[in-house]
Amino acid sequence: MRPELLNPLFAEVEALKGVGAALLKPLHKLGIRRVVDLLFHLPVTLVERRRVDRLALSDAGRGIIATLTPVEYRGSSSPRGPFRVLARNEGGDVVALTFFGGGGGYARKQLPLGEPRIVAGRLDLYGDQFQIVHPDQIVAPDDAGEIVEREPVYPLTAGLTSRRLAALVAQAMERVPDLPEWIEPSLLGARGWPPFAEALRRAHADPGDEAARERLAYDEVSADQLALMLVRGATRRRKGRALIGDGRLRLALDLPYSPTGAQAQAIAELEGDMAQGTPMLRLLQGDVGAGKTLVATMALLVAAEAGAQGALLAPTEILARQHHATLSRQLGALGLTVAILTGREKGRARESTLMGLADGSIDILIGTHAIFQQHVAYRDLGLVVVDEQHRFGVAQRMMLAAKAERPPHLLVMTATPIPRTLTLANYGEMDVSRLDEMPPGRQPIETRVVSLERIDEVTGAVGRHAEAGGQAYWVCPLVEETDNDDAAAEARAAALTAALGTRVGLVHGRMKGPDKDAVMAAFSRGDLAVLVATTVIEVGVDVPNATLIVIEGAERFGLAQLHQLRGRVGRGGGKSTCLLLRGNALSETARSRLALMRETTDGFRIAEEDLKLRGGGELLGTRQSGEAGARLADATRTAALIDTAHADARLLTDRDGGLEGARGRAARLLLYLFERDAAVALLRAG
Repeated sequence: MRPELLNPLFAEVEALKGVGAALLKPLHKLGIRRVVDLLFHLPVTLVERRRVDRLALSDAGRGIIATLTPVEYRGSSSPRGPFRVLARNEGGDVVALTFFGGGGGYARKQLPLGEPRIVAGRLDLYGDQFQIVHPDQIVAPDDAGEIVEREPVYPLTAGLTSRRLAALVAQAMERVPDLPEWIEPSLLGARGWPPFAEALRRAHADPGDEAARERLAYDEVSADQLALMLVRGATRRRKGRALIGDGRLRLALDLPYSPTGAQAQAIAELEGDMAQGTPMLRLLQGDVGAGKTLVATMALLVAAEAGAQGALLAPTEILARQHHATLSRQLGALGLTVAILTGREKGRARESTLMGLADGSIDILIGTHAIFQQHVAYRDLGLVVVDEQHRFGVAQRMMLAAKAERPPHLLVMTATPIPRTLTLANYGEMDVSRLDEMPPGRQPIETRVVSLERIDEVTGAVGRHAEAGGQAYWVCPLVEETDNDDAAAEARAAALTAALGTRVGLVHGRMKGPDKDAVMAAFSRGDLAVLVATTVIEVGVDVPNATLIVIEGAERFGLAQLHQLRGRVGRGGGKSTCLLLRGNALSETARSRLALMRETTDGFRIAEEDLKLRGGGELLGTRQSGEAGARLADATRTAALIDTAHADARLLTDRDGGLEGARGRAARLLLYLFERDAAVALLRAG
């Protein structure tokens, strides 16, 4: 239960004076629902204004505060044209105060002719005339104190101003309690960081206050590292079950090739972990096509040999069904029962699966989140494999672990190679295995960048590829104007069908499950030559005969996503090609991304470069469902602070009495403050 000391910070934002229904909507749109959300919504820049009596060319482009007297209104012949108020200062300099939209009613009311007003805003030159477009503030001389020379600028939405937000932050700051210090004193002194409350106040007053911003970022990174360490410690303390296989099922498995050295090493590491009485917590990192599924299959067979059940959690229904089809075919011959459970399974089929799990007649269950819903009970769950883990957070891992009397062994797989920094940030409680070798027979993928203007040539090339017996993917991007990538895919499928004939399939997010399955099955069989899709095919879809992929609007995708999509080809023995169709308006970042994609297929290098190019923002591009995302620590700050935070979390848990010592009790408040309290609950439970 959250300590009472923090309750004022977790009150709904309506508790602040002046927050009514009209203000709630824009606040909620910004993700501000509680006082703490407001405190963690930091300004992005600072407007500085200089008080001036005369206007000089050197002031152009700067913020000023000046006393001006309106002398003339100038409307526009067009209703959308500007409305200008010409105003003079005491020295006779003339400035046009310019307003767009609204017909001038607001400007006339704020700036009556002949009455002096104090105006704050950015002074610019329009031709040879001084101009202030939409002044930031206009007040009567008696209210001069309302205008400030330094003003923070916040991320905003319609219906909210920086000034209104700053006033709410000032109220919120009054609720910040006097909190004990959780940072190790020598670290605090060495870095010159202020106490938490002062850091908050300073970060809101000046976004350029590096010491304050760094302190707050460290607090967030530190809360993550401590939570992960506590999760690991609690799991390690719980008694697990040693799973030691006799090898009979693995020997009977008919493999098309011998495992690579990296696969063999990963399998040996998993075997060693599963033979221990403490539950395995292992992350398996592998580049696209490096053979993670084989490693996971071997781990599931170890569990089956030891008489336990295994569960494989997939991020999408398409991937769950693909895993089910592959493993049923491979493992059914060994006498194992492989079942599937997604949101689509209903009625008798669902009941039959639930009964089979409870009585132990199902050896391996594959599915989406449905496999850890409350009413799903296993007779003896020994191993959980989570595919594409960055879609599932720590909270979901804990929920799944609670499915067994004794916590199951946990293997997490990701096909997104993750820089070491982010591995520590997101999987700090796990041991890591890496697949950095490709299975034999894999051909390198040739990547080319082509202008969207040449789309007719690309369409022709896809047609020739299909006529020669090849198969191709055509991936459509999100349409920014409508946020509807399904519509873009439908239009592209119609255009390709008209140009190439009828062997074009379409799969997107709005389609019903069985319809998606039917299209995917037809493409896998070779009945369709071209599959037009949204990013629903990003993960795990495996059609070895598909050797061409066209990614339309490639500049709109992130590097990791482009690399994942490219990995849909190059899965057979034939030479594969990836065409990145780009628009003409390319940012420098987009240009760098596409150049890197053309240059390398090494996912680990791409991941490191992706981190450098993106800098701030969500660490892995997707916020984990049901978990608070990073609000104070961007990727750059995380990279700079992660090692220190990890070392300090270890120091706290190993030397400073865990959460029971004085600093530990303060750190407990830190976990609640950043909503990592699931770790505290876990500590109590176990």
